[in-house]
Amino acid sequence: MPRPAARALSVAALCAVLLVSVTACSSGARGPDADASASAAEATRPAVTASPAPKALTAVQAEAALLTEADMGEPWQPTRGAATWHDGVLKAKADTPACQRLLDALYADEPLGRPQGTQAVAGFDDVDGAAQLRHRVLSPRPADVDRSLAWMRGMADDCARFTATTTRHGEQSVQVREVALPEVGDARQGLRIVFTGPDDYDDPPTLTLDVAAVRVGADALTISTGAEGTLVPRIITRAVEQAVGRLEKVHDGHHARA
Repeated sequence: MPRPAARALSVAALCAVLLVSVTACSSGARGPDADASASAAEATRPAVTASPAPKALTAVQAEAALLTEADMGEPWQPTRGAATWHDGVLKAKADTPACQRLLDALYADEPLGRPQGTQAVAGFDDVDGAAQLRHRVLSPRPADVDRSLAWMRGMADDCARFTATTTRHGEQSVQVREVALPEVGDARQGLRIVFTGPDDYDDPPTLTLDVAAVRVGADALTISTGAEGTLVPRIITRAVEQAVGRLEKVHDGHHARA
């Protein structure tokens, strides 16, 4: 008869062999039925596809999205050049760097920063009131537009009041506040900037400038309008509504200017 210790060792060895066999059966190669089930599950799993990146506006589309003389109506006509107040007032030095950036953006008509890629511009003169309006359509990166809109929003606090020194019209007291825009597009910001001339005038001259920027999908537009004294009521609101409507029509495939 085998010794008890040897018998116990044999039983332990047998159990180890059985355990390895069971594990191999549970985790080893699958049979035909298991392979078929896995293939069916893989076939029914929905494919993950990346969303296509939005296409930038073409030059023709950007031009089609611009406001027209018919949109503006009387007494607006295609511009004949920059107004005298453009260089006389907007070309100035601010008393703080933050407000200097605002002045530079107003002078260059670039509230969203220097345009990159496709853009188109239209300008109009109000022959009765010596006002001007400029409309720009462009295709910057949406994240850059949103950062610029946030910067514009901050100007109403950071540069609510400051002094600008011009070469032609002396020191100007400048006030900046937000302007409410219609709920159009995906993101928007409006500012009103009022320049008031030197105090040595009995009735100091003023320049009023409204600036609006709107992101519409992956594209954007800006509108600026200014006049000595006061602006035509709601001109910025009406222009923004029409401009966004034209850009949305371009997005929908209607490219012809009408």
